Amino acid sequence: MAKTLVVVESPAKAKTIEKYLGPDFAVRASFGHIRDLPKSDLGVDVDEGFTVTYEVPDDSKKHVAELKKAHKVSEELVLATDYDREGEAIAFHVATLLGVDPERAKRVTFTEITRDAILEAFAHPREIDLRLFDAQEARRVLDRLVGYKISPILWRRVRPGLSAGRVQSVAVRLIVEREREIRAFVPVEYWSVDVRLAPDGDEHAFLARLTQIPEGRLAASPDKKGIVLATEAETGTHAERLRRASYRVTKVERKERKRSPAPPFTTSTLQQEAARKLGFGARKTMSIAQRLYEGVDLPGEGTVGLITYMRTDSVNLAESALREIAGFIRTEYPSGYSLAEPRRYRTRARNAQEAHEAIRPTSVLRHPGRVGGALDRDQLRLYTLIWQRTVASQMAEARFNQVGVDIEASVDGLTYGLRATGQTLLFDGFIRVYREGRDEGPDEDAEARLPELEAEQLLRMLDVLPEQHFTQPPPRYTEASLVKTLEERGIGRPSTYASIISTIQDRGYVRLQDKRFFPEDVAEVVTDKLVEHFPDIVNVNFTAEMEEDLDEIAEGEMGRVQVLREFYDPFHEALERAEEKFERYVEELDEECPRCIEEGRTP
Repeated sequence: MAKTLVVVESPAKAKTIEKYLGPDFAVRASFGHIRDLPKSDLGVDVDEGFTVTYEVPDDSKKHVAELKKAHKVSEELVLATDYDREGEAIAFHVATLLGVDPERAKRVTFTEITRDAILEAFAHPREIDLRLFDAQEARRVLDRLVGYKISPILWRRVRPGLSAGRVQSVAVRLIVEREREIRAFVPVEYWSVDVRLAPDGDEHAFLARLTQIPEGRLAASPDKKGIVLATEAETGTHAERLRRASYRVTKVERKERKRSPAPPFTTSTLQQEAARKLGFGARKTMSIAQRLYEGVDLPGEGTVGLITYMRTDSVNLAESALREIAGFIRTEYPSGYSLAEPRRYRTRARNAQEAHEAIRPTSVLRHPGRVGGALDRDQLRLYTLIWQRTVASQMAEARFNQVGVDIEASVDGLTYGLRATGQTLLFDGFIRVYREGRDEGPDEDAEARLPELEAEQLLRMLDVLPEQHFTQPPPRYTEASLVKTLEERGIGRPSTYASIISTIQDRGYVRLQDKRFFPEDVAEVVTDKLVEHFPDIVNVNFTAEMEEDLDEIAEGEMGRVQVLREFYDPFHEALERAEEKFERYVEELDEECPRCIEEGRTP
């Protein structure tokens, strides 16, 4: 009979941990949250200090019964749920349901599931952090108040089945506003001129961009400072002269440029990069990462956690990890690729909390090629991404030779200016292992080779290439760019990005088409109504400030009741006004909708 009952969230995590602890420990899973607010009632008494009523959901009753049975035959309880606010809340509720005072319960935390990390954590148990629990409960109460109070108004005045959410509605607003920017955008025509040139006696041709006309300096685009070539006729005049001009090099600049690697992954950057490089949605990324964290069976090792905890906004690496990575690079790569001192990064996201490490392999010695046979295809692709990014973060900078050439064209007593740029890779450094993906725009490291050129060198004109352009509207959000915006604006937390993106799709507010978010018509209607009647709820800055207040609860700087009261009083007033003034929306069905026709639906 095991003396100690250890409770974690999932069976996979339980299996891995039990292997390290031995026969005196029984490790059981709660299968996530085992208590929650009731489905059919608000569950919050706003007049009694926002007291919360919890219940055990039907699908958790079996798991609770099994935990109680295991607890009866155990001498001690240890709560080993995840090292974040949700994990702290699960620990609190498990202790409560098992009749253990949460303030006296033993709690252990770790950010990687390895033998050393588990044994170290169990050697230093602590108490449940009630401040973290209060912060989690405050978030849950805020979300319940907004959803439970606003959604019925939307059902009655707009359409049955709609929902509002404290964070989801802000995300929908971002997508709606971007769509309206795109609709309102008026493209502006502009032209560029490239000239294909080659040194006399050399067949190595290259392109130079026209940057100066006799009237002054050209703008790269209409939103930049300078003269804009706005029409084909105007551009044609200059192109005709350039075809008759003589060309000479006036200046050559050579300099070395260095590029540093991106930091190790946070939750946000992992979701962004997995979307760009692997085509994974945020939910899929987190599901796979969870499995890699909780443990995978490796031949000769048994069940091993392959990565550290995957819900984090930190870019820090543990000192032991830095030492292992440095040793690996020195062993596996030629001299020049390793660093004399570890490279350290600073987290830039608003409201970031750096209690955890970045997401990294638990050991870089587990090369993707070594563990690949134990992983399915998608697991291996994500693990490889994490492994490469981590190792690259501690490798030498890449070095490029960058060349800029100024060229003068003379014709009919007039002078034109052109510029050509090129670069070549001198030393690949970290790029040997990993190159960061991009959402928009060209690859900044793409090589463009120029011939050897010197000042006063004469050039031959081979062709003049005018090109028409139009200014572009801002791009629609991808999953990657939406997650990036949410993080930068301080909306949500690492644990919520994936659920935000899933929720706004599941609720029918937006659709993902060609990897871009498009708002449905109802999203625009609901957003406008919320902006009119509940401006704070869909205000990006207000939502970010609420996140900061929740952080202050977790840090003991503010009280849970204080934060909830400061939110609820003005919110309640807005609710009362909305009940009076929220006009019923009548859907206009006079004209046939093209989408309805395409899908076989009629008004």
